[in-house]
Amino acid sequence: MAANKLCCTLAISALLCLGFAALIQANDKPVTDVCLGCICEAISGCNQTHYCGGGVCGLFRITWAYWSDGGKLTLGNESPQSEEAYANCVNDPYCAANTIQNYMTKFGQDCNGDNSVDCYDFAAIHKLGGYGCKGELSYQYQTQLNNCLNSFQHIDVRSSK
Repeated sequence: MAANKLCCTLAISALLCLGFAALIQANDKPVTDVCLGCICEAISGCNQTHYCGGGVCGLFRITWAYWSDGGKLTLGNESPQSEEAYANCVNDPYCAANTIQNYMTKFGQDCNGDNSVDCYDFAAIHKLGGYGCKGELSYQYQTQLNNCLNSFQHIDVRSSK
């Protein structure tokens, strides 16, 4: 029970700190704010420290290829060809969240065979890629995701529509 409360507190804090609700409009984005927060929690504990290592950057641990497939979004007037464009975007919570939205628009699919495209599918796509989402998720990632989503079970986290 204490673990669920901690997870809930962390996820809510992450959502509030990042201000996803002000940025992401559920009616035109495939991934809900709660789902984004839970993916963040599962992948990095929503660590907002600017981070790049092991081929990934930011609190969502996004690769260069993912960022590229997500539209090569940039901050301000920065060119996507700039050497810093990738790291600057994915280390920014808003730019990273919009990259994820674009990636899911492109690769969104039913990964777990339940005839619905929802947060569980988006989390698999995020972790395993648009072409590998039917693969096996690590126990830790799946557990963190489930704990977070269960904390928000009173909110419809299955889809944004």
